[in-house]
Amino acid sequence: MYRVTVRGRFEGLDERTRARLLAAVDEHEICVSAYTVEGTFTYDHKLEFFNLRYEVRLNGASASEKEAADVGLREAEEFLRTLGYGHKGLRAKVVDMATMWTPPNE
Repeated sequence: MYRVTVRGRFEGLDERTRARLLAAVDEHEICVSAYTVEGTFTYDHKLEFFNLRYEVRLNGASASEKEAADVGLREAEEFLRTLGYGHKGLRAKVVDMATMWTPPNE
């Protein structure tokens, strides 16, 4: 299981889209976000940058952070395209949750 954070910058938002995002900004605050399979969309009043947080589960011993990043980036692209949110500079940061539960070597 991986936690993938996709970060990007809004670009070319028209006034109607900006108004819609601002009307819902309190629901997308980073302090109330979580990593979910569907993704959690966070941004602030400035409407400059955003995050999408995904929980990505991959099967097999060959699963990798790169593969998880690719999944997160594809999901983010689809989400942003579907809602018509112009964007640029998408990048993904991945944390392999298995490493969080592995005890240190003694």
